[in-house]
Amino acid sequence: MEPYQPLNRSIAGLTAIVTGAASGMGRATAHLFAAEGANVAVTDLKQEACDAVAAEIREAGHPGQALALALDVSDESRIKDVVSLTAAQFEGLDIVVNNAGFAIPADVGEESYEESWGPSLDVMLSSHQRMIRAALPFLRQSESPRIVNVASTEGLGATPGNSPYVAAKHGVIGLTRGLAVDLGREGITVNCICPGPILTGITAAIPDEHKEIYAKRRVPMRRYGIPEEVANVTLSVVLPAASFLTGAVIPVDGGLTIKNA
Repeated sequence: MEPYQPLNRSIAGLTAIVTGAASGMGRATAHLFAAEGANVAVTDLKQEACDAVAAEIREAGHPGQALALALDVSDESRIKDVVSLTAAQFEGLDIVVNNAGFAIPADVGEESYEESWGPSLDVMLSSHQRMIRAALPFLRQSESPRIVNVASTEGLGATPGNSPYVAAKHGVIGLTRGLAVDLGREGITVNCICPGPILTGITAAIPDEHKEIYAKRRVPMRRYGIPEEVANVTLSVVLPAASFLTGAVIPVDGGLTIKNA
């Protein structure tokens, strides 16, 4: 019998880029990674918002360092700059979390549909492959290279009036699986997190009573999740010990996707 092999369950000293990190699940992920000792590039559209989260991380006394960098993920040139700046600051890059996103209702019969379609696919799908491709030279030098794409339970099904978002999130799952196959031989893992109903800026406009009705009707755990619950699942798949997990699509949804009625 082979002896038990303990595996490393710490990301201390590793470096991560988190997109959409100024709020919600991205902010929670940046905090958690820094609390676990990782250095984190906090990226989002506005520099002031990134600065605020980086300041929170420093004030919390987390052992990991935070670097605040403004990033429009639809800007390929800026993606390359952010990756290079992060790798230079922390002498490498080990983890990429593609989290940035938004949701705009879209009626396929309206002229405004195109205004949602293009940005949805650009920000929530095309940007993922751009970030990954920019990061690859550094990930290939890492001993624990990890990529996490944040999709949604909308990537596993659909709700009305939301098809650009649904299409983008289905695409994220396909991209995750394709890249897991392409990069597996190099030891680079690529996994996908699919949050369900989570208390974030995207769901903030939904009245509380409607959230409660929906959760009791659709979610076995009968509540919305919080960003920190998603962040902790993300942490689990980027651990050095998670070295044989790739191509996985993991719902974090309180049981939403398994409930038949």
